[in-house]
Amino acid sequence: MLTEAQRRFLEDSRVAHLATVGRDGAPHLVPVCFCLDRASLYITVDEKPKRTDIPLKRIRNIRENPAVAITVDRWDEDWTRLAWVMLRGNAEILTDGQEHDAAQGQLRARYKQYRTMDLAPLPVIAVRIGRVSSWGAL
Repeated sequence: MLTEAQRRFLEDSRVAHLATVGRDGAPHLVPVCFCLDRASLYITVDEKPKRTDIPLKRIRNIRENPAVAITVDRWDEDWTRLAWVMLRGNAEILTDGQEHDAAQGQLRARYKQYRTMDLAPLPVIAVRIGRVSSWGAL
């Protein structure tokens, strides 16, 4: 589904933006760390300070409406270098299992900050990529 240029652009990028929409139709956009594996993109909840009395808004939104979008972009003052990749698909929340653990392993390998965190009990967002679009100098 991803071209080689799109995959390389995503793998070379460090931050993505996850867009979700809740039942009320209000958009919610957050920066996230991510990794790719075949036709899925993974995001884990981590130990950075967050409310613990209710699930994160992105998790609540996905439970209400699994349709999501992910954008990864590159800004540069030299506009010939501008580029972005957008992924659309449905997300699911993984709370345990082989896919959950493998995704967290990939994320630990990609982001050293995760290596000291206890991620195992935390959910993973698995985005099943359904559509890819891109623009610019990937």
